[in-house]
Amino acid sequence: MTAAQEEEILKPNFGLVVLFGSGEASPGGRKVHDWVMRRLTPPVQVSILETPAGFQPNSQLVAGKVGDFLVKHLRNYHPAIEIIPVRKRGTAFSPDNQELIQPLLHSNYIFLGPGSPTYAARQLEGSLTWSYVLARHALGSAIVLASAAAIAASALALPVYEVYKVGEDLHWHTGLDLFNPFGLNLVFMPHWNNAEGGEELDTSRCFMGRERFTALLDLLVSGVKIVGIDEYTALIIDINNEAVHVLGVGTVTIMDGGQETIYENGATFPISHLGAFRLPEPETYIPFAAWQSVLAGSSQATSSSSAQVPIDVQDIVTQREMARLQRDWHSADTLRDRLESMGWRVIDTPDGSQVVQLSMTQSNNEYPHAPGGSYQ
Repeated sequence: MTAAQEEEILKPNFGLVVLFGSGEASPGGRKVHDWVMRRLTPPVQVSILETPAGFQPNSQLVAGKVGDFLVKHLRNYHPAIEIIPVRKRGTAFSPDNQELIQPLLHSNYIFLGPGSPTYAARQLEGSLTWSYVLARHALGSAIVLASAAAIAASALALPVYEVYKVGEDLHWHTGLDLFNPFGLNLVFMPHWNNAEGGEELDTSRCFMGRERFTALLDLLVSGVKIVGIDEYTALIIDINNEAVHVLGVGTVTIMDGGQETIYENGATFPISHLGAFRLPEPETYIPFAAWQSVLAGSSQATSSSSAQVPIDVQDIVTQREMARLQRDWHSADTLRDRLESMGWRVIDTPDGSQVVQLSMTQSNNEYPHAPGGSYQ
């Protein structure tokens, strides 16, 4: 690989950010995952972080259910799943354990979901894990946040359980402030239209109810925008194209001071509606050591995967992947036959499509296995 090619691969190319109001493992959620995975360069490498539920003894099962869903319902993308058990600082499962988070170096789909928003923010703030997530995002990986994780990504995180379940006084907790480097000062509130309380208890506004929510607004500093995301609805922020999309059965509400704007399913609007957007240089907000580690890991992975297969073969494999994603099976079969005529056999594995030279293929039923630790 030439220096120019390496520079092209490693330059900032920010990935999508997806925020679910709820329903990340529902039929509607599958459509959102599909929308995002369709825009990734194959293979789809998924890392699911246990952190938001890391205080729970069953955090691995919580993350595993999401992995099960993606494998079962997004099988056409052959997602390779890694469950990353970053649970608590000061333990063997610390988010600062570099060895534990190595799978992030080659992930292009990073998921964080249910649990506690404030716990997730405390464990991830300033951690090596969060630095890796930010670096991978700057290199094109999608960040998918649901429920607690969506709240934790805010400039100020809503302490849902502390207020709703424990009865603490109304307050805000420091969040991970994911969009601060982009000039956006946002507070995300999933479950915006929740109605579990029925007629007896207002549980809208992420279980706060309108009365408590109004009081919470008074505790915010000026310039913060509230982004309310209805249940079974997702907000997709496309940084590179400076656009925001709404997908799902509900709406997204942007509150700026006393003004409220509602966007329906299927709506697309400029990212500037979220604030004074800017494109940052990754080095300005990602710790130098973490940025260099992720750059080195990405470069090594790209070089090792590209060096063994001729460029013209790689091009055809990519064309075939695109045909498969579009369910153009005839074209995919034609490209497969073309590869075989060139002396290469394409093999569809849990890690995506791989090619081996025909002389190296021993059986039509054998395929390279996924790396150790993968969830299949």
